Amino acid sequence: MKKWYVMVITTVLVLSTVAVGLTTNADGKGKGKQVKLGVEVLLDEQKDLIEGQKVGLITNPTGVDQELNSIVDLLHNDPDVNLTALYGPEHGVRGSAQAGEYVEFYIDEETGLPVYSLYGQTRKPTPEMLENVDVLLFDIQDVGTRFYTYIYTMAYAMEAAAENDIPFIVLDRPNPISGTKVEGPVLDPDYSSFVGMYPIPLRHGMTVGELARLFNEEFELGADLTVVEMDNWKRNMYYDDTSLEFVLPSPNMPTVDTALVYPGAALIEGTNVSEGRGTTKPFELIGAPFINSTELATELNDLKLRGVTFRAASFTPVFSKHRGQLSHGVQLHVTDQKAFSPVETGLHLVKTIHDMYPEEFDFRAENSAGVSFFDLLIGNGWVRDAIEEGQSVKEIKAQWQDDLEQFKNTREQYLLY
Repeated sequence: MKKWYVMVITTVLVLSTVAVGLTTNADGKGKGKQVKLGVEVLLDEQKDLIEGQKVGLITNPTGVDQELNSIVDLLHNDPDVNLTALYGPEHGVRGSAQAGEYVEFYIDEETGLPVYSLYGQTRKPTPEMLENVDVLLFDIQDVGTRFYTYIYTMAYAMEAAAENDIPFIVLDRPNPISGTKVEGPVLDPDYSSFVGMYPIPLRHGMTVGELARLFNEEFELGADLTVVEMDNWKRNMYYDDTSLEFVLPSPNMPTVDTALVYPGAALIEGTNVSEGRGTTKPFELIGAPFINSTELATELNDLKLRGVTFRAASFTPVFSKHRGQLSHGVQLHVTDQKAFSPVETGLHLVKTIHDMYPEEFDFRAENSAGVSFFDLLIGNGWVRDAIEEGQSVKEIKAQWQDDLEQFKNTREQYLLY
């Protein structure tokens, strides 16, 4: 009986310790204090920024607090806030639209507010869209990759806010793949597009608030910018370290694992190989009908890339590339997220498939200017040429290193954490 009582008391003490504020990772390390999001800091400590003003809100389903309450509802139901308009990025305010799908203007059923689309025909808010707005808020979860379009929706909105003398407020959120690693080529401005407007690298290692500061100063957007910072977020945190629930930012970004492989695996979008859209593992499953999955997995695993293992896999996409066709390839399994280099891994994926299947593999067709979608994703025209000329990934990486180091130096001026 005495041993039983000792076990019960010990268990209670341990549970009590956890309850008073020590959360624990799977590796036994304490996570420290709970991360407090920008939206929570705004409503708890800085509501004077929006009180007594007509508020326009740019958001999507990721705009939630710790309890997963939508910022739309929080602001709409707050008697101190006058929310007057909503603006949706790619995929819409409610996140229901697929990639590239245009969202029409509509009235939000829950709030009765007008919802303006910032994807498709109008990417930059017009003066008419802003005529009933005194201050613009931006609250969207980014994924830490240059070609994810939400950060350019933010940039366009900052431009519009500056042109219409409207203050712009960014409610900051974590970079889910940490804020310490910066990888990949810096975009060549000649290849600017909505999947890469400014010369930043593929993995930028910044929060949306930090990016807003950089965009505003380095590219002279001229916005009256305020960033509402998070509390207790540290640069070395991955999303799993925050205790926050992950809300998928877009239909093909369902998990943190997706975000982790995305900066490199999404380069496959610029080829005739499936990046896994139309499966339950987009960007983790890579393949095509012409690939031998066992051979590809063996070739990739022989590279001994850090932090990742490739498993032979077959799948049939229900939409997008190779829809309804049995495709063969690999699934990326990240075994060590801190050691894993997604951009290097993505380049190896493209180069290995290119070299193994020279007759079947293709980059997406060039446009009239000789630019392929792959070029827009990688941010230049020379990497595609280098792959086709047989250069190694090591040689390719060496060529972008100087620009990357220069960006790192610039980036330091705008970091908040």
